Amino acid sequence: MPMLNGLDREQLLSILQSSEHRLEYLTQNDWALLIDRAKKVTFEKEEMLLKKGKQTKVLYLLVRGRAKIEAEFGVRIAQIGPGQICGEMAFLENGVASATAIAEQEVEACAIDWLTLSDLFELYPHLASRFYRSLAVGLSRRLRRQIMSEPNNK
Repeated sequence: MPMLNGLDREQLLSILQSSEHRLEYLTQNDWALLIDRAKKVTFEKEEMLLKKGKQTKVLYLLVRGRAKIEAEFGVRIAQIGPGQICGEMAFLENGVASATAIAEQEVEACAIDWLTLSDLFELYPHLASRFYRSLAVGLSRRLRRQIMSEPNNK
């Protein structure tokens, strides 16, 4: 994978492995397999990563920058940054994006298409197990934070 604005492979791995909301159950070897098959992509400020209702068949692992996640009518529901994943719900459901993701500043990411992930999971079933567990725990925590931040729960 080409370097992202001067980041070497080890710096990239460090960002993805140390983020607070990372795919926490992946091993260093898992991360290496993923980024070696990923493509470097850059989104300019206000550029769309994902559009609600569309299927892109790509997951994005953010390396630099932040993106806002919007529901209907531009209602902001979340913000993601370095080490976080985007497009995971569509991937899990083999469906369309449930929200729109828009770069709030320049975003650099590793893009991994679904077919590549499926191929990796066939070759490395334990990677698949750790990947899906990481997604499940991440989604559960996100839901819990959302529930706890609702006005009726304070």
